[in-house]
Amino acid sequence: MVSVKDIAAECKVSVATVSKALNGYSDISEETRNMIKAKAAEMGYLPNMAAVTLKTNRTYNIGILFADAANSGLTHEYFARVLQGIKSQAESLGYCITFITNRIGGKKITYSEYCRNRQFDGVIIACIEFNDPQVVELVNSGIPIVTIDHVFNNTISVMSDNVKGIRDLMEHLYAMGHRKIAYIHGEDSSVTRDRVTSFYRCVERLELDIPPEYIMECKYRDTARAAKCTKKLLDLKDRPTCIMYPDDFTAIGGVNVIKSRNLKIPDDISVVGYDGISYALIHEPPITTLQQASDRMGREAASHLIELIERPKTTLKEKYVIEGSVLMGKSVKNLH
Repeated sequence: MVSVKDIAAECKVSVATVSKALNGYSDISEETRNMIKAKAAEMGYLPNMAAVTLKTNRTYNIGILFADAANSGLTHEYFARVLQGIKSQAESLGYCITFITNRIGGKKITYSEYCRNRQFDGVIIACIEFNDPQVVELVNSGIPIVTIDHVFNNTISVMSDNVKGIRDLMEHLYAMGHRKIAYIHGEDSSVTRDRVTSFYRCVERLELDIPPEYIMECKYRDTARAAKCTKKLLDLKDRPTCIMYPDDFTAIGGVNVIKSRNLKIPDDISVVGYDGISYALIHEPPITTLQQASDRMGREAASHLIELIERPKTTLKEKYVIEGSVLMGKSVKNLH
């Protein structure tokens, strides 16, 4: 393994000069600094992280707390893209990421204990039950935190613009002539509350008459429950012309029910999803959906967390809202 002494010998300078060049000290010339850095890169030098930790009081390691209710893990395409954004941005800024669990060596511990044991510089929390006492304990532990799609008063949060997302979908449906719009929304969460509120705001503003039986609840990614809800809507005497689903997976579950009744999409009934996963776009027909800027959300979360880690006194704990965009598939009929 290449050491600082090896670099000093190659560059014919002192060990102290190499150390100053690699650690950004200003009392050496730019020419010398660049020469030493170039030689270090050429020789494949890697800093000793234990020494770096002792010197900077940082491990350059970020913890990721991720445990979605559907237990879909990294197969959950939306959050897989969020995590990829976190990883790529963190690595570009010199940090690595580690997933948080509540076990070490077979012993059950709290999330806070795990983070202290691993000495994380900060934590990003996504896709979890945010009211879990262990999560609340971690948020209040003093470690720098960024949450995704949830707001705590004492953390930075990165949110998808769920209000605008539903509004954009509703305005698209309205422009296509739909007035009888059913909405199968997700289970209670801050995301769902924002979306449902936005839906009813649109209903009021567009002066739509939506009967109560058009509104149902379904867990995110629960295709079986989505199928049951779809059957109930199709059995209504005055059925909707379009069904909005909480995500693209549940939309596909609804599509299967519709097709099983020999109904055509969009000729007989229209369908709208949410998230913009790749399968929804290659499905037949391609599903009109709201594509969330998931990779950007991950990058923003990592950037703001590292800013909070490195500049805690000047970084505001704010909410950052990221807009998505409607992807036009072929699952919505123009009724005009």
